[in-house]
Amino acid sequence: MIAATTIQIERTTNPKVKPQPDKLGFGVHFTDHMFIMNYSAEHGWHQARIVPYQPITLDPAAKVFHYGQTVFEGLKAYRTEEGRVQLFRPDMNFKRLNRSNDRMSIPPIPEELGIEAVKELTKIDQDWIPDGAGNSLYIRPFVIATEPLLGVHPSHEYQFIIIMSPVGAYYPEGINPVKIFVESRYVRAMVGGVGEAKTAGNYAAGLKAQEAANEQGYTQVLWLDGAEHKYIEEVGSMNVFFKIDGTVYTPALNGSILDGITRNSTIQLLKHWNIPVVERVLSIEEIYEAGRTGKLEEAFGTGTAAVISPVGELNWKGEKLVINDGATGEVSEKLYDNLTGIQYGKLEDPFSWMVEVK
Repeated sequence: MIAATTIQIERTTNPKVKPQPDKLGFGVHFTDHMFIMNYSAEHGWHQARIVPYQPITLDPAAKVFHYGQTVFEGLKAYRTEEGRVQLFRPDMNFKRLNRSNDRMSIPPIPEELGIEAVKELTKIDQDWIPDGAGNSLYIRPFVIATEPLLGVHPSHEYQFIIIMSPVGAYYPEGINPVKIFVESRYVRAMVGGVGEAKTAGNYAAGLKAQEAANEQGYTQVLWLDGAEHKYIEEVGSMNVFFKIDGTVYTPALNGSILDGITRNSTIQLLKHWNIPVVERVLSIEEIYEAGRTGKLEEAFGTGTAAVISPVGELNWKGEKLVINDGATGEVSEKLYDNLTGIQYGKLEDPFSWMVEVK
């Protein structure tokens, strides 16, 4: 482990006023400090530092603005009832970050240093972890290409930055099923593209469909494959699961689906409980047929923000499919209770997922 002393620390002399725990929102408020590390072809990753939260200054020709060379991650810090601060599987975030880096031709982040930076920044700003059930500290590491040059080739200069935001419970009154619009016109990603990378363009490509779905009263978009608009991939900010006739199914990772950490954890828990779980190609017609015959028992999404998000309705080409009478399913609720129980230290952690910040 790289010692925290390799990270230079400048503490703020002007701390911010923290928001009230019941007025947090998501990604609205930011803590007193941020982490920054520079990269150059000559020096590699260097100048790791924690500084007061502040704007960053970039040349207008910085490649991130013109060619979208950027990646990001998202994880959370949780405070237990005993006052311990814990991270959920940060090693998985940095492994995925480096897979995204590789796809976007960005040099890898030293994973141990990345985790140490998250821990040190969390330790400094741990008073920002809000009180209240379901509240946490959202952590956003990201990399941007900063070389001021308009040539179309990978940047030779980058910044790796971590910012943090206190966030409220995604479902303050308990988990509630969401309505999802199945997208049949727009394409977000294709196999061989950058769908499996957590890069900004993936999310920008989904905004148009998201707007259209919202106008029709739907919370999220379910993406189908880009070639045939036939096979299920993922929801805009979540991986997706379906329980059909006692077995849980989720689309297999195919190169255009994000390898979600909550997805991975969900699969491990299901196997731990001896609930059959299958990763394979799933067509939207298969899901609708299971709904028509009464075999579709429940559906849910998985992701860092909501953890588990039950799906109560799908709309595909104008045909609405209500799932489990629009109520939260038994497996969805059990997964939510167990994942959040582990994250907040209320339940045993049989997989050693939690990493304490000391």
